[in-house]
Amino acid sequence: MSDNPLLAKWTTPFEIPPFDRIEMAHFNDGFEKAMATNRTEIDAIADNPDAPSFDNMIGALEGAGDDLSKVASTFFNLSGSNTNDELQKIEREIAPKLSRHSSATIMNAKLFTRIKTLFEQIDGLDLDTEQSRVLTKYYENFVRAGAALSGDARERMSEISARLSELGTQFSQNVLADEKAFQLVLEDETDLAGLPDFLVSAARSAAEERGHEGKHVITLSRSLIEPFLQFSSRRDLRETAFKAWIARGENGGENDNRDIITETLTLRDERAKLLGFDGFAHFKLDNQMAKTPEAVRELLENVWAPAKGRAEREAQSLSALARDLGDNSEIAPWDWRYFSQKLRMRDHALDEAEIKPYFQLENMIEAAFAAANRLFGVWFREVTDLKLYHPDVRAWEVKDAAGHHVGLFLGDYFARPSKRSGAWMSAFRSQEKLAGDIRPIIVNVMNFAKAPSGEPNLLTFDDAHTLFHEFGHALHGLLSDVTYPLVSGTSVARDFVELPSQLFEHWLTTPDILTKYAIHARTGEPLPQDLMERLLAASTFNQGFATVEYVSSALVDLEMHLNAPEAAKDPLAFQARTLANIGMPKQITMRHASPHFMHVFSGDGYSSGYYSYLWSEVMDADAFVAFEETGDAFDPELASKLKQHIYSAGNSADPAELYTRFRGRMPAIDALLEKRGLQSVA
Repeated sequence: MSDNPLLAKWTTPFEIPPFDRIEMAHFNDGFEKAMATNRTEIDAIADNPDAPSFDNMIGALEGAGDDLSKVASTFFNLSGSNTNDELQKIEREIAPKLSRHSSATIMNAKLFTRIKTLFEQIDGLDLDTEQSRVLTKYYENFVRAGAALSGDARERMSEISARLSELGTQFSQNVLADEKAFQLVLEDETDLAGLPDFLVSAARSAAEERGHEGKHVITLSRSLIEPFLQFSSRRDLRETAFKAWIARGENGGENDNRDIITETLTLRDERAKLLGFDGFAHFKLDNQMAKTPEAVRELLENVWAPAKGRAEREAQSLSALARDLGDNSEIAPWDWRYFSQKLRMRDHALDEAEIKPYFQLENMIEAAFAAANRLFGVWFREVTDLKLYHPDVRAWEVKDAAGHHVGLFLGDYFARPSKRSGAWMSAFRSQEKLAGDIRPIIVNVMNFAKAPSGEPNLLTFDDAHTLFHEFGHALHGLLSDVTYPLVSGTSVARDFVELPSQLFEHWLTTPDILTKYAIHARTGEPLPQDLMERLLAASTFNQGFATVEYVSSALVDLEMHLNAPEAAKDPLAFQARTLANIGMPKQITMRHASPHFMHVFSGDGYSSGYYSYLWSEVMDADAFVAFEETGDAFDPELASKLKQHIYSAGNSADPAELYTRFRGRMPAIDALLEKRGLQSVA
């Protein structure tokens, strides 16, 4: 393995990982050697006989671990987007090793003593704002990871971290296994009843991928199952598909996640209490914008009440429509999307089958690029001669208005069995200036249904929003302009990270973008003005349902971590009690039930933090109002401030300070309620 390409200098175009040369065996070897190299680097920093300074401590730490970063970023991007049995086996083995490696750094007493000494001198070090922020975050991160503990508590903290890493890996692999295992085979025309042509085509393509020639398959990919639930007139098949969708992770057997949730909640609670917090929710929120569980609960409850009231009225409307159509069955969760689509058609004359041909994937990619160009002056040139990790992946070089290289953007848009569900942004390399002008390599991963060969790939309106959302995250990474890796790009507070992504969604629905890029796939005609007006007028349609789905998930996440000892006894029973306590409408389920709640249990990312989307939405709604107030959705002066203080600033300052620099003040909840159409029932 002396020629391991993961550890060599990458001479590939844009210094992308040499995907065509990487073999499975390279990962274990790469991780082991990179961790050993990094351990030597860390020991040298800790044992430095010179008095601690910012450069010989923080600067040195930020410059260490290059090989490990290269191996890890390549591996974990592939394990999420193009995995296989061997990669999953390596992931299960390497997760606890990486955790122990990290713990060894955190628990290095000499290292922490030097960081602590430096932090205590921070006011006299003549640091600039970013350096001060980086030093503060280093000290905070070490303390929160247990560096200030002593004796048995230090050892126990390391054990907990390693075990949680194992559990998170297994949790997400179990969900993926359940998703791969399910397929609803539609045998004949009667099984296709009600399905529009675009969904029939996508289901035929999914069947071909799975060896069911001549048939159609619905998988648990959102881009297939959600439109199936929306259009299928076969109530029995909708029920089958829906129950499989919500049962991921709780089907018994080796892929069941309930015991993992129990152990995860218990260990998180123990970890928080070792650090002196009342529980995990208090620990997790302490360094977020929200700060306390009470602040989170107040936000969620302020939105829950009007959302629930609206959802109940929506349910009544659906029941009345069903009766008018001769269906006297009680509305069940697998009926909501079906009758909601019919109600949308009746009240707003909007039919997804009419809308979808206007939202071609290719055009929506170009629309996102165009919005970024008008706002931030960046432009995109597709690069077709790169060797990437899957034939479906595409690449674009990003340049600024002066023609300077900004970064490389990868788009991985289609669902496949080797990819976990959902949509996300990640980085193969993050921006920094410490080691030179390091430019980022950013990837967006989606799960859109792939059309049969020769047919255009069409998106739902929600899919188009997802594309803009994830591209907002991508811009946060691409436009990053900081010196230190620790605060680069999306490395911000969890309840701030969704601001750039959710805000960027607003530009999809600006008339300039829709008029130019929403072009019919067959006729080439632009989106008609009346259809555009109907789409925009229906922007708050079904928002009671959507908000209840989301807020119920966020409340369960919060309450589970606030009451971990009780929740750990029987997570699903606790989930049911929490939903009963808030009066969850029986026709709606959580967007993510706990056994497949990967945001929360496949790692610590959004644990006690699923509320973050709503917290950020308060800001994104208010931020776009600022553009509306100028009368120009692309106002140059405001866009410049947005780029400087939000998209380029990373974590170089406190997020509240960054938002205030952009907007002049912090936001109130009013813009959010109005955006979701909940103002009138608040």
